[in-house]
Amino acid sequence: MAIKLPRTIRLDRSDTFVYHRAADPGEWAVTGTFLFFGVDTASLVGKERQAFRAGFLGIDSFGWSTLAIVTEASVQEEAKAIERLSEQLVTHCGAPDMERARAAAKEEIAFAQSLCDHPPNTLLGIHRTSEGDSIRETFRTLHRDANRLDPLDAFRFIEVEEEEMPNDEVDLHAIARERK
Repeated sequence: MAIKLPRTIRLDRSDTFVYHRAADPGEWAVTGTFLFFGVDTASLVGKERQAFRAGFLGIDSFGWSTLAIVTEASVQEEAKAIERLSEQLVTHCGAPDMERARAAAKEEIAFAQSLCDHPPNTLLGIHRTSEGDSIRETFRTLHRDANRLDPLDAFRFIEVEEEEMPNDEVDLHAIARERK
């Protein structure tokens, strides 16, 4: 059975201005929710709030991507992703040593892999909310309409599968002001 993992994808330039650091397209990705444990998510504003609400974490750049794409991976690529995430956990998150970081990275990669129980090229989206001391994640998938054969229409007409999600509004003017 083929391994599938999420990779960051950028369909337009929006990630470069809605996040402090946008992930590069094509990075292996995890949800990154662990970066928000112990954070008062109600106090997050602007780009940090956007990362909390809708970001996948690219493991090379430790930047954010609004979407990820289901991609086949080799065992070697999976091992490299685990190793790279382990290094990042030591560097950015204070993991005490590589052994413990590697154990955490394996769990994160396994969870990311569990999100990829879809055909390759399926787009994945995430939505996080705070519920008391807990963080709730919902995921959606976007599939290409198989009845549309024009490759230029690949994602113009899509089928969306998702859990019921709250109606969230984004203040693009505020995000643009932060960018300045």
